[in-house]
Amino acid sequence: MNLTPGRWSRLSEPAKYRAYTRATLLGVVTMVGVLAAANLREHAGVLAVMLTATVSALMAFEARPELTGRDQPRLDTWLTGVATVGFIGSWLAGLVAVRSSTGDAVAFARGGAWFVVVLAAAALLPFMARRWEALAAIALITAIVSGAPDDRLVNVLPPALVAVFCCGTTRASLWALRIVDDLDEARRTQAELEVAEERLRFARDLHDVVGRGFSTIAVKSELASRLVRAGASDRAATEMDEVKALAVSSMEEMRSLVRGYRGIDLTGEVAGARSLLAAAGCDLIVTGRPEDVPERLHEAAAWVVREGTTNIVRHSSATTATLDLGSSGMKLTNNGVTAPVGTQSGLRGLSERLAAVGGVVTTGSADGAFTLDVHWETT
Repeated sequence: MNLTPGRWSRLSEPAKYRAYTRATLLGVVTMVGVLAAANLREHAGVLAVMLTATVSALMAFEARPELTGRDQPRLDTWLTGVATVGFIGSWLAGLVAVRSSTGDAVAFARGGAWFVVVLAAAALLPFMARRWEALAAIALITAIVSGAPDDRLVNVLPPALVAVFCCGTTRASLWALRIVDDLDEARRTQAELEVAEERLRFARDLHDVVGRGFSTIAVKSELASRLVRAGASDRAATEMDEVKALAVSSMEEMRSLVRGYRGIDLTGEVAGARSLLAAAGCDLIVTGRPEDVPERLHEAAAWVVREGTTNIVRHSSATTATLDLGSSGMKLTNNGVTAPVGTQSGLRGLSERLAAVGGVVTTGSADGAFTLDVHWETT
């Protein structure tokens, strides 16, 4: 499990929570095994039982894709099988040790048997379909075979309750992981829906504004064609003049619509970027004001905000983004780089758009952060 600072910063929030949960479970099991080994050095048989159970628990946790995030069914099946055999073997060995021990060794052997039950309840049984029935059966058999301290049945309740608690804790951890994954998926879906709705709005407007004009052009063109074949050249010429007028009118309407879509406002784009990124689980911090950008560059700057925001939603798992606005340029940075960043068509188009107003776009990524840096001539 590689948790170096660079790799950690590139993980999504669900992946970080998964890594934290995995490290916590493995750490607790390891710590318990080490403490048991330190206190049982004089009881080699019980020590071997506990160490086997500890290794089996570690393998059982490592076999769960819910914790590792990997997709290797064959490896997971093999690890689960080995862990199961290890638990069964150490549990039976613990019970045999209890029946064959005498004096003070009986208490240590009994503790070893219950130790196996507790670790199995934490690392193996929570992932079974009938986990609680299996835990009850194992605890009952352990209590009957190993006996109760001081011959009082109530004395077997503490280790049994610890086993129940461990099983419930692992199940609660898996439940929390599922919730985190579901929330992240819902957040991304919401962000994608907002982008899709904007595209749908533009497509609907384009259809409503231009579609009727083009339909009329098609009908009149067909009419003119029939008139020509019928020898009514004058009427055909009149229809074609109307077709030309409609074509020019439709082109103007389309240009007007595109200008309305493209003529974006910098202040509005900054507000829209904050809303869209918030829906994607990313906080946008804005330094500077739209008024700091030269007025003639507002449209180009607005396109930078729109394209940069879209790329953050599509290509990153950012939780924080920073937008710096100034008179000599602007910068958009996010902390969610999950893969090497290549040249994207949107960035190429942005570079061409800014070149027309004397702007230069540079991009770079370092330490899990991606930066879109724009400079323009202010004179």
